[in-house]
Amino acid sequence: MIISPCISICKTDPSTGYCYGCARTIDERKMWKDPETADEWKTNNLKEIKIRLSGWQLDSFIESYEYKVKNGISLFKKNLKNE
Repeated sequence: MIISPCISICKTDPSTGYCYGCARTIDERKMWKDPETADEWKTNNLKEIKIRLSGWQLDSFIESYEYKVKNGISLFKKNLKNE
């Protein structure tokens, strides 16, 4: 199973149509929720996401996504629980 790239920072940039947190479009988010979506598509979409992001945004996404894969929760949600 490939974990969704959502890192719980869900706001869409009006210029690009990409989510500020995970860099996915609305259509891509729908594809991730569809049980018929192939793992190959998800793997390719993760690569595309990392190409869209750069600098601190890419670093932040990678850190939070890796944490989510290992721990089942994004860093953002973890930090909310600790407040």
